Amino acid sequence: MKILVVLLCLMATLFIDGTVIAAGEYVRPPPRKTFHLLWNSRPSSQPQQVHISLAGDKHIRVTWVTTDASCPSIVEYGTSPGKYSATAKGESTKYSYLLYSSGKIHHTVIGPLQENTTYFYRCGGEGPEFQLKTPPSKFPVTFAVAGDLGQTGWTKSTLDHIDQCKYDVHLLPGDLSYADYLQYRWDTFGQLVQPLASARPWMVTEGNHEKESIIFLEDGFVSYNSRWKMPFAESGSTSNLYYSFDVAGVHIIMLGSYTAYDEYSDQYSWLKVDLLKVNRKRTPWLVVLFHVPWYNSNKAHQCEGDDMMAAMEPLLYAAGADIVITGHVHAYERTKRVYNGKPDPCGAVHITIGDGGNREGLARKYKQPPPEWSVFREASFGHGELKMVNSTHAFWSWHRNDDDEPVRSDQVWITSLISSGCNTGDSHELRKILMAS
Repeated sequence: MKILVVLLCLMATLFIDGTVIAAGEYVRPPPRKTFHLLWNSRPSSQPQQVHISLAGDKHIRVTWVTTDASCPSIVEYGTSPGKYSATAKGESTKYSYLLYSSGKIHHTVIGPLQENTTYFYRCGGEGPEFQLKTPPSKFPVTFAVAGDLGQTGWTKSTLDHIDQCKYDVHLLPGDLSYADYLQYRWDTFGQLVQPLASARPWMVTEGNHEKESIIFLEDGFVSYNSRWKMPFAESGSTSNLYYSFDVAGVHIIMLGSYTAYDEYSDQYSWLKVDLLKVNRKRTPWLVVLFHVPWYNSNKAHQCEGDDMMAAMEPLLYAAGADIVITGHVHAYERTKRVYNGKPDPCGAVHITIGDGGNREGLARKYKQPPPEWSVFREASFGHGELKMVNSTHAFWSWHRNDDDEPVRSDQVWITSLISSGCNTGDSHELRKILMAS
């Protein structure tokens, strides 16, 4: 009888890291070890670390690395395997960091390209053939979302799950490689993500692990800016740390949590101009990404986004931002529509998804009780999928790595603000607020 009572008690509650876990709640496994890839610095003309990104209307930027400095920055491409009907020539760069010297980093823009079309391409005039698929120009469009990736067994699990997802563009809200000053880890990260990043555009923004600044010795973001060039110039930005782009009917703004964002900053001025240019009839959805969350009920990284929130949240609210996606906190959380610290039907849905698989592990401890704006939160590795079905409805789902990819651990239908009666879009009132701020 005593044994039965003990078993019933164990089934009723579990204790993990000092936190009481209710019966039936998901129990998280321990972190996985760093995923090791071989790094070879010997000269080679073979393309490595191939990834693609959007580069303005109907154009794709192809980026790759060669350790042979004589290789040309050309991309041959076409719609049939092995038959290249066009060739584009780009630019290259390289950088040094302490005792490390990078390979030759090539950036070549190809296009104009047809929407929703598979292209076959080859980098540098030799090596293997890759293929990519351009995003659609109309709804529906699907985004895969995962932040704080790193290079662990969990990272590999996240990538394997995303590979099973039918998506058009990958969105990454900061903390890519977790190289943390060891520059060869940028190379191994490029190898790890190449199978996915060479096939669908990866749109990224910086996190704290991209800074890598050393006072008096190294400037910040040298490797990130050299390797992951985004369409900042195409969007009128002067910095690779913040930019915007359109996909189908979605305007996406990538902001920088680690560059100046106060009302006197270049980023703030650029954001106002960008928001004023948004045409909600052409892009009815407005989605924003950056690294440090503004709404976070996890005990990790509390209040770190407060200053940026105070400066920029009024701008996003005036413009009618629908969804804000962040990372940094190594867990998952979704909010109600919220503004100024309270639920607001005309505010944005905030999603924290810094659970891609990094080596630092999960942030397991949450504030109790949950704030009124928090809907769902869990410390598990996973990824998100955001499907814009049409101009008024989107479907968000979060997928835990320990489940099969089709299993949705959290899901919600989101209705766009332009269809909800909120004063948003291209109104005179919006322009007055943005111009006055």
